[in-house]
Amino acid sequence: MYVAFEILTVLIVACAMAPALAHVLELPGKMRLDEPRYRTVQTIYHPGFTIAGAAEPAGIIATFLLVLATPLGSTRFWLILLALAALTFMQLIFWLVTQPVNRHWLRETQLSGSAKRFFGTESHDAAGAAEPHWKELRSRWERSHLMRAAAAMLALIVLTTAVAL
Repeated sequence: MYVAFEILTVLIVACAMAPALAHVLELPGKMRLDEPRYRTVQTIYHPGFTIAGAAEPAGIIATFLLVLATPLGSTRFWLILLALAALTFMQLIFWLVTQPVNRHWLRETQLSGSAKRFFGTESHDAAGAAEPHWKELRSRWERSHLMRAAAAMLALIVLTTAVAL
């Protein structure tokens, strides 16, 4: 049963890495787009990538449970704990860097009620606040996905290493 859970956890973490890696792979092409095309492309990610994003909290939960089931202080324990830290860092990047830019890109997009709540597009920006330049937003969003993909890859590598021990 434990081995099956390890394999399931690795699969969930791989699924969490896939969307972040996909964003990185499309980066060179997106950097060639002008502002109208880039803004149009940004709207394609909802809802598909939002649904795929469910693998991230599932990966954190599964990895946390794996930490609890692993002998304290063993090499496997520390590797799984490192994977958990990398997955948690991935979520922090999303909520602190990626999500505010998502909110900006999607504020004029027609979204369902739950999507409006998730992306926070119902809240309004401060009156009179200067709008960031689109290239600054693009840079923040794309860089955040590079960092998220690196964190996800680290999590997958160390988790797979732990399971292989």
